[in-house]
Amino acid sequence: MKSPSESELEILKVIWELEPVSVRDIHERISAVNGVGYTTVLKQIQRLTEKGLLEKTIHDGTHLYRAIIREDAVKENLATKMLNTAFGGSAVQMLMHALGNRKASAEELQELKTWLDQQIDKK
Repeated sequence: MKSPSESELEILKVIWELEPVSVRDIHERISAVNGVGYTTVLKQIQRLTEKGLLEKTIHDGTHLYRAIIREDAVKENLATKMLNTAFGGSAVQMLMHALGNRKASAEELQELKTWLDQQIDKK
């Protein structure tokens, strides 16, 4: 699977949250954050559809889009690519870098501890 670009990923995140969703609704959500134009969003949606990542249906004259690709599959692909290219395959280095650049909340650290404990119990 080819990784989506940053702008394509932004569109996919809106679609995963709201699907099925119209271009207008996607544009409203995205333009509220970064001011991107309607035709730019439309063109990116068309490209995502051509790549086979979205499917389009028409309901009462409105074009609605759904993601064909699952959110967790995209996240796994992006994380694996980052892990292998930027961190030489070291998950520990990647995690330490991520946690070192931003203060984790107590809840996030507890969630991480719980996950690590579960990984130890699996072995």
